[in-house]
Amino acid sequence: MHSLRPRLSSVVAVAAAMDGCGSPAGKRRIMVVADPGRESAAALEWALYHAVLEHDDIILLHVEPVSARRASALSSFLSRPPSGVSQVLSLEAAVVGAGEGGGDYEFLDAMRARCQAVQPTVRVQIERVEMESKDKAAAILTQTQLSRADLLVIGQRRNATSFLGCKLSGSMSNKGPDTAEFLIENSKCLCVGVQKKGQNAGYLLNTKTHKNFWLLA
Repeated sequence: MHSLRPRLSSVVAVAAAMDGCGSPAGKRRIMVVADPGRESAAALEWALYHAVLEHDDIILLHVEPVSARRASALSSFLSRPPSGVSQVLSLEAAVVGAGEGGGDYEFLDAMRARCQAVQPTVRVQIERVEMESKDKAAAILTQTQLSRADLLVIGQRRNATSFLGCKLSGSMSNKGPDTAEFLIENSKCLCVGVQKKGQNAGYLLNTKTHKNFWLLA
């Protein structure tokens, strides 16, 4: 069993070994779910600084309903130099304002530019997929298999009804898992859910075997 390389955060390395998703000797295909929202911005930043290695490939996957069109104000992010956590906050601010003044799918070009700025040696590919049904999770799952992804990274919304993996009574659990939770549990490759905890507070990471792992960034 091969473990992931040292630059990966410990939760990913341990989870990969336990889930049977060790890293191959060559490049890996890392898929990041890309949407015009703060969760995707945080997921991409975590992946670039804590998961991606210089010879890996990055796939930015955007899944949407048939004929849907979304705009973004992320273009302002392109003119800003990388600056760690403050850069994440700037990216989040741009994403939250999506829909006003941005071109269609402009956020995808901005995310690709960010990848190339932080990891200039990696190959970045954008995949846009239209789903026939409303099952976004199933569409993403299918795409990970078609693309032969080795690692799937998805942003997660903060859950006020959950603390350290224990849901409070009367929570929304009876509605079933959300997209990220479904992918974490059902993806054949290692899936990491990423939540940004705020300025200088790091990330909360979730995998199939590790829940609410707090990583200080």
